[in-house]
Amino acid sequence: MAKIVKKVAFGTLIGAAVGYVAGVLTAPKSGKETRKDIKDTASNSILVAEKRLKKIHTQLNESIDKAKKFTASVTGKTKGNIEDAINKAQESKEKVRLMLSAIHEGDAEDKDLKIAIGQSTKALDHLKKFFKKAS
Repeated sequence: MAKIVKKVAFGTLIGAAVGYVAGVLTAPKSGKETRKDIKDTASNSILVAEKRLKKIHTQLNESIDKAKKFTASVTGKTKGNIEDAINKAQESKEKVRLMLSAIHEGDAEDKDLKIAIGQSTKALDHLKKFFKKAS
């Protein structure tokens, strides 16, 4: 059931994007105005992604620091699990940093930003879930 919902949601998103592009391209505007609209939309989505990545980077920093302090008070399998989660979160934090650098250099592509946001969010969620289980 969840797969169907995801497919429908993804299909809706794709349909909305195609509809938007078709609307922009067939609108009674000059080519110059249309290109400006497309450029503005792309710039806006990059700014939104940059804000999300900065927020995720900050949250990863905070969660990693919290996890490191927590690690000092546990032993055995729990310590190993939290250390694995910390390592994954640190890797994601580095990817976020690289993506933020790419944005500032103008080398970031929308699909790469979405992938980085998705992966980093998963790492952050994993670390947060671990804290909930351990608490």
